Order: sequence, then C-alpha cells, then structure tokens
Amino acid sequence: MKPGKVASTALLAILASVVPSVFAQGTDGVPARAIVTVMGKKSDAPPATPQQKDFKVSVDGKNANITGLSPLRDDRSALELVILIDGGARESLGRQLNDIADFVKGLPPATAVGIAYMENGRAVFAQPFSTDKNQALKSLHLPAGVPGINASPYFCLSDLAKSWPSQNPTARREVVMVTDGVDNYDRRFDPDDPYVQAAITDSVRAGLVVYTIYWHDQGRFQRGLYNTNAGQSLMLEVTQATGGNSYWQGLGNPVSFSPFFDDLGKRLQNQYELGFTTPAKKKPEVSVLKIKLNMPDVKMDSPQRVLVAPAGASQN
Repeated sequence: MKPGKVASTALLAILASVVPSVFAQGTDGVPARAIVTVMGKKSDAPPATPQQKDFKVSVDGKNANITGLSPLRDDRSALELVILIDGGARESLGRQLNDIADFVKGLPPATAVGIAYMENGRAVFAQPFSTDKNQALKSLHLPAGVPGINASPYFCLSDLAKSWPSQNPTARREVVMVTDGVDNYDRRFDPDDPYVQAAITDSVRAGLVVYTIYWHDQGRFQRGLYNTNAGQSLMLEVTQATGGNSYWQGLGNPVSFSPFFDDLGKRLQNQYELGFTTPAKKKPEVSVLKIKLNMPDVKMDSPQRVLVAPAGASQN
C-alpha cells in the first residue's frame, strides 16, 4: 500500500472514531421527569397498569426519549402534602373541617402533612411537617376570614414553592389549595396574569402537583358570576400546568369536601413517575410538556410544564 493511501486510511479511521462522539454529544439529552396520574374511566374499574411503551412525550414540540416508568407505591410512596387554606375564607368553612381532618387521618402512615394559611402573600405554617396525623391536625382551625387577607392566592403558592419546608429529594410534593382563586390585584380573567404565571413557574421548579377546592372568600366583590368564573379558570390553569385537578360545584360553596377528597385519595394511589430525556438548557428553564397515553378505558392527568436543567445538573 502506498504511503499516501496509508495516511488517508489512518485519517479516515481517526475521523470515524471522533465524529460520532461529537454528534452524540449534541444529541444526548438531560434527564427530566413528570408525575402522571392514571386511573380507569369507570369508578369501579381495577387499577390501571400502563407500560412505558404506552406513553409519548414531547418537550417544546420535540419528541423526547422515555427512559422509565415507576409506580409511586410501596417503597416509592414517599409523599409530602400541604393543605393550603385561604385566610380570607368564609366562616362557613368550619363545616368542612371534619372532612379535611378525615382525609388527613386516612392518608398512609408515612405521609408527611402540613397545614398552612394564606396570609399577606405568604403560606404560614403553624408547625412543621409531621407524619403524626393528630399532631398535624392541631394546626387546623378556622381562618381569620378577613376579606383580602391572602393578598393573592398565587403569591401564597409561589411562597410555598420557594420555601417548601422539607429537603427530601425522594418525596412527592403535593398541595391542596382551598380558595376561590380570585387574584385581588386583577379580578378579571387573564390567562397571562403575571402572578398566576409566576406561581406556575415556581411550582414546576419546586416539583409541586397542585389541587384546588373552590371556596368563596369573604368580600362582596367576589360574589358575582364573572369573578367566580375568573377564579375557577385561573385555578384550573394552575392545576393543569402542574398535573393536578380542580374541584368545584358551580357558583356556590360545596355542601361537603368528602367527594373531592375521596377522588383525591384515589389519585394519590395511582400516580407514576415518568422519566424522559430532553435537550439541555443553558440554565434551568420551564418548558412546554405534552404527554399522551395510548391505552383504552383510562384517563390521565399530566403536567403541561416541566423543568429542564443544564447538562450535568442534579435532578433532585
């Protein structure tokens, strides 16, 4: 073989070994995850058993590679749950305190519970998280009922997300907000309300799944049809973005929270962690997420936003 041909062959071999690794670095993704809830469409249906192959995921319009699916049960059932009550809620909420207490007492023994109140834009806890349900319920009481004391429920949710009272990286973080969802700084329905969008971003960054139960605040300005619909619509925006659910019964306050908590309890028992990869970002960024499930006779709730990290960043 001629010397020139030997050199060319050697150069091609070198390029063949180098070029694929260069392109691989450009296509490798960073790990991301989402909590999805999968249940049978019928109330008496047996637990759903989705498989990894049944899901399709896209992030910012680009297909993502699915890396795993884990049921959040047994040794992966760690859960931290906050019940966040509007400090301006009507005093008739007292009729629902027993329903709240029954729900808390029925949670699995290892579930850590905290009860907080929306006051002046903050989530105010009476005591730390506790797996002792009776101890946690000592902080359950009627809110002050002062009109507008919450400042904005979305301020309070952002505060909770930024100052979550635990650093357990393995636990699910779930929130039940009891509020009418009316933003006192802008009572109209604005899907781009900056406080609502900030609450969504902060919740996604903190890994929260948010549920809401509609309950009228005090104050004459919040009793109209328009404000009621605006508050419910804004709450729905938050729950859909985080993969939770909104509970309400039209314009009035519900007679009982029990049906809502029964449904929520089932949801908590049918959650999965879905792992996938996404292109890395230069800094942590909340991106648009779409998850589809190809499985008959089931319903799924999944988040519409996901936190995408830079390459090499921790996912905890």
